[in-house]
Order: sequence, then structure tokens, then C-alpha cells
Amino acid sequence: MSLRTRVGALAALGVGLAVTLTALAAYLTVSSQLQSSVDANLLDRAQQAVSTPFGDPGQLVNQPAEAILAADLRIALLREDGQPFTADARSTPPMGRDELAVARGTEEQSVRTLRLDGEPFRVVAVPAGRDPIGAEYALVLAQPTEQTEEVLERLRLVSFIAGGAGIVLATWAGLSIARAGLRPVRQLTQAAEHVAATGQLEPIEVTGSDEIARLAHAFNAMLAALSEARLRQSRLVADAGHELRTPLTSMRTNLDLLAQSEASGGLAAADRAQLIADTRAQAVELSTLVGDLVELSREDPPAASREQIDLADVVRDALGRVRRRAPGIAFAADLHSWIVQGDATQLGRAATNLLDNAAKFSPPHGTVTVTLRDGVLDVCDEGPGISEVDRTRVFDRFYRSSEARGLPGSGLGLAIVKAAAERHGGSVEAGRAPSGGARLTMRLPGASSTALD
Repeated sequence: MSLRTRVGALAALGVGLAVTLTALAAYLTVSSQLQSSVDANLLDRAQQAVSTPFGDPGQLVNQPAEAILAADLRIALLREDGQPFTADARSTPPMGRDELAVARGTEEQSVRTLRLDGEPFRVVAVPAGRDPIGAEYALVLAQPTEQTEEVLERLRLVSFIAGGAGIVLATWAGLSIARAGLRPVRQLTQAAEHVAATGQLEPIEVTGSDEIARLAHAFNAMLAALSEARLRQSRLVADAGHELRTPLTSMRTNLDLLAQSEASGGLAAADRAQLIADTRAQAVELSTLVGDLVELSREDPPAASREQIDLADVVRDALGRVRRRAPGIAFAADLHSWIVQGDATQLGRAATNLLDNAAKFSPPHGTVTVTLRDGVLDVCDEGPGISEVDRTRVFDRFYRSSEARGLPGSGLGLAIVKAAAERHGGSVEAGRAPSGGARLTMRLPGASSTALD
């Protein structure tokens, strides 16, 4: 069953139960009231009959029913020995033990339903006094219940018709309400099916502010996030293809030159060595670029479940590697222990990239200042610095400022720093150093920080 059908069925069931209970309560109430009214009327007539001038048992039985306002009744006197007396034997009411008990004085009155020749009667009995010889009597009145049964039958019919109509209307209303209320859900379903079939991440129109509208807003936000992820992926692929094209073209050119030289007698030893060195450098650059792309493509969770490491030791190892690669640059380090929970390889790569970037932009014999205090790693150089326009973009993938375009690199080093910091619950920022150069800052929470939770 569809959700719409289930909602309609539940509405019909709920209204059907309510209508059924209401009709049953009304029927029972009316039936009880009618029965009470008939009983009260019969008892009142019986009491009036025994209190009339004809109340003497000897005369009461010989009076026509109209004399005691009982034309629709059967009337009789029942003596304590069980002998009935009536003016017309054909109109004798049904009688039994309860009426005899009233005649004998053991009961004040009796009210019950009896059948005579298959016809139901409501029978009441009240004491009617004594005759001259001292025998006690009871006055018995019996009224047919045919009119009451007709009224109750009509009430049952009306209740059944009204209940059926209520259930039909409730079903129609439930289906209509379900169709209107579930329209946003149907739109969400169609939108999801459209995305799955076409791949087009088009948001849907949202109206209202209820729970379904919130679901639609969340769906649109998910589509926006997917669209942004797809855009970033396309940009990464395009930028990576552009960056890979340069070293591949250079390597192919060098290999073509080697092949042509071999066909024409070969190159001089120095030229051949230079060509091979250039090809090897391009292969190293290509390998580094591929490694950077792999690093950026990782989607590791935050480092909450990794080992505890001292960030100062990681930075010292990175300093050792960068000093060997940049012997003309001086490094002044002031490192204080800071325990973090994370991946030493990722953090080492990030620290190395920060130091390599500072060494690349530092002038010959310049000094790079490295400080680590309370989880804040500052790397300052004495280079040209970073302009205000570029500070917000230097950590983007493949972004290279105008000053860096003539230098080696792919524009992925600082993007890797940002990715590593964010994977460890930290952040990065660019600023200006006191010397006027660039200042790159990476902040990481300690192992006991709630930022890792």
C-alpha cells in the first residue's frame, strides 16, 4: 500500500470507529431513555388506577380500560392465590412469579418484559389493596412494545446510514488530505529520481515552513553540496591535467631529441648528460605532482583514533630535510613540545611544505624563522610577502600568485597543508611577517582538546 492509501485508510478507520462508538452510545442512550419513559408511564398509570374511586379490586377489574386512561393497555387483578381477574379474558396481560410476589406483598412493585403469543409486552405490577374478605391483590398493566421497537429500529437504520456515509466521507477526505499533504514528498521523490536518471542537480521549489519544507530545504542543501563537490572535482581534474601536461610534454620532447640524436650519430656526452638530467628532473616533478594529487584526494576522517605524537619532533625532522635541500638558507627554530593526536606522516608533509615554501621565496642567505608554541606553528620568511588579494587564496589547489609563477612547483603544497590541518581539527592562515615577508600559521588542537571529539 502506498503512503497515501495508508493515510486514507487510517483516517477512514479512525472516523469509522468514532462514528460507530457515537452511534452505539446514541442508540443505547435513546433505548434506555425510551425504556425508562415507558416504565415510568406504566407505573404512574397503575398508581393512578389504584387511587381512583374505582380502586376497589371488585370494581377495578370490571371497568373498561378507557376509564383509567389505559386504552392501549391490558389490565388485570391478580389475587394472592394466583387467580387473575379481568373484564375481558382475551385481553389478559402476561403474568408470572414477580407479579404474584407483588400481590402477596413481598415486593413493592415489579417491572419487566414478557411475551404473550410471541408479542413482547412491558409488564408492571403494583399492590391494589384487599377485598372484603381480606385477600390481597396486585394490579397488573401490560403495554405492547411494538412502537418502542419501531422507534429503535429506525434509530438503528439511521445510525447505520450515517455511519456508512461518515466512513465514505472520511475515506475521501483522508485521501484528499494525504494527496495534498504529501505533494512535497512526491516532488522530492520526483527530484531524486530526476537526479538519478539525468545527473542534473537542480533544486526543487520549496513553500511553507513545516517539517516537509525543512526536508526539502535539506534536500536542496544536499544538492548544492553535491554540485559544489562535482565542480571542485571537475576543476581538480582540469587543473591536474594542465599541470601534468607540462612535465609530460617536456619529457616527450627530451626523449624525441634523444631518439633523433641517436639516429643522426648521437649527441655530445655533455649534452646527452644534460638532456638525461632534465628528463630525470621532469620525472621527479611528475612523481611529486602525482603524489600531491593522491594526498589531496584522500578523504580521511578526523584524527581522533590515531597515535599521540609530539608536533615539535615532527617539525624538527622536517627542518632536517629542508636544510639539506636549501643549504643557502638559515633556519632559526624555537620549538616547544605540543602533543597532538594524529598522523605523523601527514603532519610531517605539511610542515615540510611550509618550510619548503618559505625557503623557496627567501632571498639568498636569508633566514626562515620557525616557532611552535601552544599548538601554533609559525613559519616566517624574508621574501616579498603575500599580497592582501592572494592571502585568502594561497591555500587553494593549483593557485599560484604572480610572484610564484616563475618558480618551480605545482601550487599544491599549501593546499596539502590546509587539508592536513583540517583533518586534524586545525586551521591555517597567511599573513605578513615582521620582516615584511610571508607568515604562514598552522594551528592544531592538543590531544586532550574537545575539538577532536
